[in-house]
Amino acid sequence: MQPEEEQGQESRCGFVAIIGAPNAGKSTLVNKLVGAKISIVSHKVQTTRARIRAIYMNGLSQVILVDTPGIFKPRRKLDEAMVGNAWGGANDADAVVLLVDARRGMDEEVAAIVANFKAQGIKAILVINKIDLIPAERLLPLSQELNEAYPFVESFMVSALTGSGVEKLGERLAALMPKGNWLYPEDQTADVHLRFIAAEITREKIYERLHEELPYASTVETETWEERKDGSVKIQQAIFVAREGQKAIVLGKGGQQIKLLGQLARAEMEESFGRKVHLFLFVKVRENWADDPERLRMMGLEL
Repeated sequence: MQPEEEQGQESRCGFVAIIGAPNAGKSTLVNKLVGAKISIVSHKVQTTRARIRAIYMNGLSQVILVDTPGIFKPRRKLDEAMVGNAWGGANDADAVVLLVDARRGMDEEVAAIVANFKAQGIKAILVINKIDLIPAERLLPLSQELNEAYPFVESFMVSALTGSGVEKLGERLAALMPKGNWLYPEDQTADVHLRFIAAEITREKIYERLHEELPYASTVETETWEERKDGSVKIQQAIFVAREGQKAIVLGKGGQQIKLLGQLARAEMEESFGRKVHLFLFVKVRENWADDPERLRMMGLEL
């Protein structure tokens, strides 16, 4: 429902692209602003693959946060699609945030992003994240170094994990949005289908449990979603791996690993969806899935 004007104020609505190197904390920041878990969060880099739109409300402003994949040097078609998706989010946005890990500062990946900003003439807001993890006296020199490398419109220091500085950043983003009608209902938190969220939940559990044995070799697809009369939902998902040996890793001895993955994913889905979930997981081998254009399109990525 569209808000009524209050004391001469008008509603605002716009897009903010959050750009950064892998593991800068983009998904954590998005989840903290929205107040709900929208994006997959993992200690592994490159966990966000497609652009995810989260909806952040602040007063009469509706801010659509575009959580983009981390920008890195691509090697596969999947990598190329992820990086292309990230820059597509920046080019389409009303405001652009560059999120920098305070511990890493101006490293090679951040320098490459800044170079692209310069080449495209992108106006960006600098947000230094993870300020709780370095000594306070290092923050100002770091901000000065980054602003000397590129003329950022504004600079903020936050800890997306603890929430420090996040509210102030959110208020500023809300004020920057152009006047206009909201694009989504006030109580909606994301522009992603529940089938996609369910797949992301399972993918996160795989990362948490198998990050050493199965680095970047898997993806998850929700193949069927069946609404039941009792209000529950039956979900069937396929976990795709690149080699037969990886299938055994996901299954585990006597099927114990996939059973545990299912239990963890189902519990989070039930909490997220507010309903009983019947989850069935299957493992399938699909060689070179990360270079298959059709598979990438099904993940919401375009080459």
